[in-house]
Amino acid sequence: MISIFDLYFDFNFDFLPIFTINKYKMATFTSSLPDELLENLSKKAKELKMPKNKILEKALEIYLEQLDKAAYLKSYRKMANDPDLLAMAEEGMADYFKQLEDLETE
Repeated sequence: MISIFDLYFDFNFDFLPIFTINKYKMATFTSSLPDELLENLSKKAKELKMPKNKILEKALEIYLEQLDKAAYLKSYRKMANDPDLLAMAEEGMADYFKQLEDLETE
């Protein structure tokens, strides 16, 4: 099974220097993980020669970004079923096309 780590590290290996600079104020966080997940994390950390906390930090950033994208997509789909919002969007497109036509005639 390919994990998000594998995909990210394969295609974006140039991000490693990011981990040498703490751009955020850091706090300590303690959590429990299933044994198998912790073992996989430890193996990946050794393989990549990176601290486990840096892998977790990057994974959490990616995951939270995906949640934001999912929320945006959900709101977009909701909007697509709202006749009032669709009408507003269509009116906006009509105005936009009118502006383009006016620019072409100048």
